[in-house]
Amino acid sequence: MKKMIKNLIKQKNDNKIIFTAGPASIIDSNIINLGPCFGRGDNEYNKTYNSVIKKLKKISGLKKIITTQGSGSTALEIVALNFFKGKILIVSTGYYSDRLFQISNLIKKNNKKIKSVTKVNWKNLDKIKGKYDWIWACSTETSRGLKIPIKDLKQLTKRTKSKLALDATASIGLESNHHLADVISFSSCKGLFGLTGACFVCYNINPTNKVNTFVLDIKNLEQKRMTGPYHTIQSLEKVLKKYNYYKKSVVQNKKKMIRKFKDYLVYPKKNQPFLCTYVNKKIISNSSKAILYKPRIKLPGSIVCHIGEAHLGKNAKGKIIDFLDIEE
Repeated sequence: MKKMIKNLIKQKNDNKIIFTAGPASIIDSNIINLGPCFGRGDNEYNKTYNSVIKKLKKISGLKKIITTQGSGSTALEIVALNFFKGKILIVSTGYYSDRLFQISNLIKKNNKKIKSVTKVNWKNLDKIKGKYDWIWACSTETSRGLKIPIKDLKQLTKRTKSKLALDATASIGLESNHHLADVISFSSCKGLFGLTGACFVCYNINPTNKVNTFVLDIKNLEQKRMTGPYHTIQSLEKVLKKYNYYKKSVVQNKKKMIRKFKDYLVYPKKNQPFLCTYVNKKIISNSSKAILYKPRIKLPGSIVCHIGEAHLGKNAKGKIIDFLDIEE
């Protein structure tokens, strides 16, 4: 049976070559590990859950974690509702940081915890003065193929006497130093190589806000008072046990992309994320199987994402990059 499933997964991955930001190509363990499960009284599922949570704590470097059904955006609202007070500074990097700004302002209208919401362009971090309560940022901004090192964001919090929250959906597992943040959130389906459907919040500090919603109250999520993303958790178990094996496929694809399109790179090495690459020319493909990434904002160039060979793990050679070219 396992061989049949592996053959089927190979066929499906061969039929669609993805250069998108997530979910990744299907890994056979995503499917083979699925089965009947329940969140209470199911010892087998409890072992799976504990295995996944233990690994995510290690990857994030933070002590506490909750999970629920939903997208990365669901986790963002949980973070803002449960943790944020006072003055919030958003590091503006693109579409996804604009979402942080929008969420913060919506919550500000509905309660008195958030006093002000300001945003600053990522190129002007050195100019920020004064004190803030929270800095919120996307270390990897997929909409622009941009990385801001988490160490740089941590330095900003030291200058502004603030805490650091990260939208880590595009950086978790792939980039380093998430442990420097106070709170991070992410989904199951990008750099973690799981199926869609789960989101996570990791934190070292206890939330103190009173939240007037059942579903987004982190205390209810800590107590597992609603149905969790059981099958998505199952899809992550065996993948996370071999996480470094699968991560090497992303690293290999990134390296090949950098070599092939070195003359068209928009950002220096410091600002190059593993997940994706932004070039200043339009990327095309000679294959009808190729699914190119379409950012949610208009760009003069193109972004290519590097999780399309996740199923090959360390055996990936970046061959799918050969299907890409520059439009003349």
